[in-house]
Amino acid sequence: MQDRLKKIYFALLAPAVLGFVVIYLLRSLHGLQWFTDPVVAFVAPTIFILAVIFAVAGPIFYRSLFAHRWQHYLSVPPLALFRFERNQTLIAMVTPYLALVAYFMELPRFHLAGTFLLALYAVYYYYPSTLRISVEQRIFKAAEAKPLNKIIYEYRQR
Repeated sequence: MQDRLKKIYFALLAPAVLGFVVIYLLRSLHGLQWFTDPVVAFVAPTIFILAVIFAVAGPIFYRSLFAHRWQHYLSVPPLALFRFERNQTLIAMVTPYLALVAYFMELPRFHLAGTFLLALYAVYYYYPSTLRISVEQRIFKAAEAKPLNKIIYEYRQR
């Protein structure tokens, strides 16, 4: 599971990193400013708020929905845990692209720095490390799932 999650993670992250390199090279060679100040002033808070949503609020909300869905089970099937981890990574990896847009549009320093820090947080926190995956497996007891009421019913039938 960890290897597949790492492939997904790096496949999502590589284009954003490449985009930063390309924009940096274009700026250093040409020094162009593509957007006007009124457009940037309107878009800057929106991109920052979206970065907060995708880096922090979205994954937390998705995790709570997942936990709520599996609350009456003693364990979670490994495939369901993999899908949860994949979707949570997909949600969080939107943030580097928002940072790329912020860098491309040359947002004001506050919004650019905030968006960039949120992107770093998302990239760091949602990296599918061995420790993180094992903790998630322990928390959700990734094994064959059986609802608690079904276990109680089977116990009473004996």
